[in-house]
Amino acid sequence: MSSTSMCAARLRFAAAINRADEEISLAEAALWLAAEEYPRMDVSVYLERLHEFGELARRNAANCRGPRQTIAAINDVVFEELGFHGNRDNYYDPRNSYLNEVIDRRTGIPITLTIVYMDIARTAGLELKGVGLPAHFIAKHVGESQEIYIDPFNCGEVMGYAGCEQLLNKVTGGKAQLKPEDLRAVTARQVLTRTLSNLLGIYSKSDYRRALAVVERLLIVNPDSPSYIRDRGLLLARLGETKAARAELERYLELEPAAPDADLILYQLKAIKQKQARWN
Repeated sequence: MSSTSMCAARLRFAAAINRADEEISLAEAALWLAAEEYPRMDVSVYLERLHEFGELARRNAANCRGPRQTIAAINDVVFEELGFHGNRDNYYDPRNSYLNEVIDRRTGIPITLTIVYMDIARTAGLELKGVGLPAHFIAKHVGESQEIYIDPFNCGEVMGYAGCEQLLNKVTGGKAQLKPEDLRAVTARQVLTRTLSNLLGIYSKSDYRRALAVVERLLIVNPDSPSYIRDRGLLLARLGETKAARAELERYLELEPAAPDADLILYQLKAIKQKQARWN
């Protein structure tokens, strides 16, 4: 991707989230997030496709009474007619985190499938919120008397509190117990942060240039995050950009002088300074 097109996509991503959180179009922001990786992608085409999916769901739910019937009608469209499904075989494929790929391939991970599902449901007349469980992501509808939880990764399974407990137990192998705060709705920025964090976990192992691009978008969403400033510095160091790396790591220590990893960062800074001294 050229630096010009990368810059343009990043600016559009920044513009998409530069508004009150409740006014952010999560699908649009996620598509601009992907546009940096797919410079020839037309975001408007994918937004129109999502709208068409939503219209199918709206027509299918036209005669439904109550949210449970509406959810069932949406599920028929999303999972039966359109064929969306969780990608269990290649869960860590980075394409699962790019919304255009999820729409094209009809498969993804919990968070991206939930973004698709919530957008379709909104067009169909059902407002949903994202819920960031430990190790999984679902949606919920807040009704007058109860909250209904939906798992788009598992074909729109409808759950109550007990069902969420069972789900969390399954995905964590019994290592986590559900707490009421786990079921709170998350903000659009939190959804985008988690989506980017998934990509960072994939790319940081070997593709440092892409990992750096992810961290820089994380800093657009969370501009004052010391941990992402640190990560940017470490990645710049790996890429041999010592001057910028030094500035970021020094900034991190200024923000977090008592950080648990301060000694490691100081060691990294010493190595960078020694390298710069040899070059000079």
